Amino acid sequence: MKPKNTIIIIFCILFYTSIIAQVSYVENNNLKFNSLNNCQIRYIYFPNMGAYFDKLNNDYIFQEKGEWIKAKELPTLYGGYSIYSNVGVEIKDYEEEEPFSQIKQHKKQFPYCSKGHFTYQTIAIK
Repeated sequence: MKPKNTIIIIFCILFYTSIIAQVSYVENNNLKFNSLNNCQIRYIYFPNMGAYFDKLNNDYIFQEKGEWIKAKELPTLYGGYSIYSNVGVEIKDYEEEEPFSQIKQHKKQFPYCSKGHFTYQTIAIK
């Protein structure tokens, strides 16, 4: 085999494996995108608890004794609320690591209403 053909074959193999790796990452990510700002919809905010769920890492982010904590599960009866009896809101404009840095804005934008009369779009949590 000529050296030129060998180089082309090696290049094709490297190119193919890099494409497969990128596709696998996108398939495993499964996050929706906000088409208006091209931001991943990574977090769900729970107005009733002032807590978040990170869909990328499958972690809850909540306050405990004034500190923000990431955990796979919420503490039992966190804040006296249940995520299953209430709704969450997809955060469509933030994809960084600390959504709680926006908590004041989220509380204003998505106020909790115990009677279920929300003025914003919510998602049901199953």
